[in-house]
Amino acid sequence: MKTTYILAIGNSFSRDATAYLYDICKSMDIPVHVVNLYIGGCALERHWSNVERDDHAYQYQENGVETDRYVSISEILHSKPWDYIVTQQSSHDSGWLDTYEPFTGLLFDYLRKEVPGAQICMQQTWAYEIDSDHGCFIRYNRDQQEMYRRSRANYHTIVEKYNIPLIPCGDLIQNIRKHPEFDVAKGGRSICRDGFHMHFLYGRYALAALWAKELLKAPIGECSFQPKCCDTDEELDTSLLEIIREEVCNCN
Repeated sequence: MKTTYILAIGNSFSRDATAYLYDICKSMDIPVHVVNLYIGGCALERHWSNVERDDHAYQYQENGVETDRYVSISEILHSKPWDYIVTQQSSHDSGWLDTYEPFTGLLFDYLRKEVPGAQICMQQTWAYEIDSDHGCFIRYNRDQQEMYRRSRANYHTIVEKYNIPLIPCGDLIQNIRKHPEFDVAKGGRSICRDGFHMHFLYGRYALAALWAKELLKAPIGECSFQPKCCDTDEELDTSLLEIIREEVCNCN
């Protein structure tokens, strides 16, 4: 089976999404090569600025593993035969449509010119937890639903404008939060680990599973991978993975 090459140009939210993508696909015998280009909090404006300066500012993360290597976008674009290139807006700017342009259009034009065979996609980022202490949450009146609605509308506006696929991670996370087990307002656990980044076990698993489904048509109901993380001593609850897999399978 042919290997699928997936490149994310993002930040910590694409780090969360790609951390387990290779492992989930491997468990279903789907060969992939996954690279995330990471700068914490990086917005579309900065991505474009980095292109213009050819800045070696991105930490290179390969198949879920962080490295000490720092690279430029141009260097990596020609390193592999990329099938998919995924980017996103920074979460704090996602609710403001005027932060997307002209940088989205410039970046997409550049990517299409340099890697014409790749499908460009966007990841829909998610809203913060209801009790998040993120400094930019006040921009959304500390209202999770407001942040979700605003960012969702903007992502749909952009992908419709450029006729590209959207990985609906924001929708998925809101759907998972409807379950009592993940409803913080009713005493459930948070799908986040710190109010905005994804939980090391459940949140990262959810995102990677959705990427695998959306990009690779992976049968997530058959996924046998169980996440383990040295950053948490928490014991994995497999019943929660079942809830997540069900929501991933139902997410459109």
